[in-house]
Amino acid sequence: MSTQKLILDVETVGVDFETLDAVSQKQMLRYFERYADSSEEVETAKDSLGLWPLTGEVVAIGILNPDTNKGAVYINAKGEDLPEELEPGVVIETGDETTILKKWWETANAYNYLITYNGRGFDIPFLMVRSAINGIRPTKNFLSNRYLTSQQYGAIHVDLQDQMTFYGAMRKNFSLHFWSRAFDIKSPKEEGVSGEDVKGLYKDKKFLEIARYNLGDLKATKELYLKWNQYLNI
Repeated sequence: MSTQKLILDVETVGVDFETLDAVSQKQMLRYFERYADSSEEVETAKDSLGLWPLTGEVVAIGILNPDTNKGAVYINAKGEDLPEELEPGVVIETGDETTILKKWWETANAYNYLITYNGRGFDIPFLMVRSAINGIRPTKNFLSNRYLTSQQYGAIHVDLQDQMTFYGAMRKNFSLHFWSRAFDIKSPKEEGVSGEDVKGLYKDKKFLEIARYNLGDLKATKELYLKWNQYLNI
């Protein structure tokens, strides 16, 4: 079987804290207060519900083939009139969350080598749980084993956060932005948008800005993968 590579990046948005039921609010507040140093930090944490698939949803799934530079951004924006291409070779497809999750798993089934940054710690678990909630069975298990040499044949997952830190030997997990700066790669943060901005952009229906930010993450991940593969994949 030839190696079919695919880069993945996901954008998520949390529900408004006030929409949670009373019991859920109480449990989340207890969690936030455990780690916060002030009431202001607790209030800020209320906007972090997009970090968990039980309190958030998928709003964008970006994919990029590093060998062909062709890809897509699937946007949770059913009925919105968006251009067919974000740039040459990168299409935009819209639908509700269920639709874009199905598109992702259909696409993933044709690839056997996934590349992410912190995909084991965030993107893939989030996608799998949201898929189950939406009644969708994933077509691949990209979480079979953390270590590359022990992963399932046909579902290799190169999580660059693991690889660049040698599975945590560096002790600190730096962001993709830090690694991009170190290797002279253009960071998507240079455009002035970060993950914290996605919720506001989504509420304002600025779907193209989300798609561009997502694509920026994909491109940075690709360049970091090339550096890792050339110099550190030993």
